[in-house]
Amino acid sequence: MDSLTSLLEGFAGALTPMNMLWVLVGCFLGTAVGVLPGLGSSMAVALLLPMTFALDPTGAFIMFAGVYFGGMFGDSTMAILMNTPGQASAIASTFEGHKMAKAGRAPQALATAAIGAFVGGMIASIIVVFLAPRLADFSANFGPAEFFALALFAFVATSSIVSDSAVKGLSALVIGLGLATVGIDSISGSQRFTFGVPEMFDGISLVTVTVAVLALGEVFHVAARIRRDPRPEALTKGGGRPFLSRAELKEATPAWLRGTGIGLPFGVIPAGGSEIPTFLAYDVERRLDRRRPDPQFGKGAIRGLAAPEAAGNATTGMAMGALLALGLPVSATAAIMLAAFQQYGLQPGPLLFSRSADLVWALLASFFVAMIVLLIINMPFARHWAKLLLIPAPYLYAGITVFCGLGVYATSGSVFDLWMLLGIALIGFVMRRHDMPLAPLMIGMVLGPLAETSLRDGLLSSDGDYSVLVSGPIPLVIYGGLLIVIALTIRSKVVARSRRDT
Repeated sequence: MDSLTSLLEGFAGALTPMNMLWVLVGCFLGTAVGVLPGLGSSMAVALLLPMTFALDPTGAFIMFAGVYFGGMFGDSTMAILMNTPGQASAIASTFEGHKMAKAGRAPQALATAAIGAFVGGMIASIIVVFLAPRLADFSANFGPAEFFALALFAFVATSSIVSDSAVKGLSALVIGLGLATVGIDSISGSQRFTFGVPEMFDGISLVTVTVAVLALGEVFHVAARIRRDPRPEALTKGGGRPFLSRAELKEATPAWLRGTGIGLPFGVIPAGGSEIPTFLAYDVERRLDRRRPDPQFGKGAIRGLAAPEAAGNATTGMAMGALLALGLPVSATAAIMLAAFQQYGLQPGPLLFSRSADLVWALLASFFVAMIVLLIINMPFARHWAKLLLIPAPYLYAGITVFCGLGVYATSGSVFDLWMLLGIALIGFVMRRHDMPLAPLMIGMVLGPLAETSLRDGLLSSDGDYSVLVSGPIPLVIYGGLLIVIALTIRSKVVARSRRDT
């Protein structure tokens, strides 16, 4: 009952004219950026991060949430219409969604994706409302050992899962941790990796790293691959009605619910985001389809699109709950939002619910508003988003470059930070060229200081006794979960390699 009362108060804050405007702006920008291949919600949040410091925290985070959810909608639009997913989380939607579009059922495919994202996101939001305060209360029991175990879990799990090569994942993590250690050590006062440059004494700004790696690095990557060939046209013809018939709803509903059930747990597991649950949801539906007398997979099966879409948004919704209650980012976008909280002097976790209850509950209420807004602007207008692809690529990415530079300079007013932006963007470009995942770098950059501080506090309190890091039931459970994740990851990679050899 307390949660419902707090949620109603949150709606009172979220439904003010100004906050409603930020919901609309966030949903619109997230969908628009998600539609463009290679871009996504993480880049949109990265670009907006330095430009929102003039807003009050509630308005800024409501807009970020709209961008986060809107990016998922936009990604699936391009996956269906052009077989070009904006992010890896939309790859599973291309398999059956694009076949539906080629068969003249593009409007029905887009409606399936929009409703699936709405169902997954809405159910996740309802669970978060009741679960997040309990998680926050539980995390009040966390001390240095527990926070260090949680950070280590995020480091290892993310690095080993999101990349085909554990070496590449761990290398990206090391880069992030290295960037996080630059500056003056808060305890000893010694310089670390500053090379005597005064501008680096305060460390490297997380805003600079975020914009450089996710936005400007992507621009360099696209510029290195761009061709003079015109962009392919999207499938925008045929199909008629942008809604589902009763038979199609009956076919898709079980898949939406199964996909949501698969996606929910991954919102609190540092597994890199929505990629894994979307593929799992697709695979479950494909296996069930084989048992039917008339298999539909490969012909544009609506269930093969419904399940991944619901799974992706269910994971996104739960990820916001994990971020608010535990301060645990499970994806690159969540890591950027954690950085945004820190820029406003806020730390997600149990104290956030007590010290900034108005912000938290208004943000949770905005999830429901964003789901409805996204359904409204995507059901009838989804095909029209494809026209954004008519923007010439050089103009589009030149504009992104300008916004990157303006955003970082507006934040610091330092020309040195612009050079730092360029240098780190080149690192991001090299990582993309060698298929190194970006999520471990971002999570290492964000959680690195927490892990270091927790480790030091734990050792200082125990007079250097390392056993304090494994004392208590919570760290042991976290380390046990980490061992299970590593074992399952190794098993899946061994099975995949044996199948390739066969």
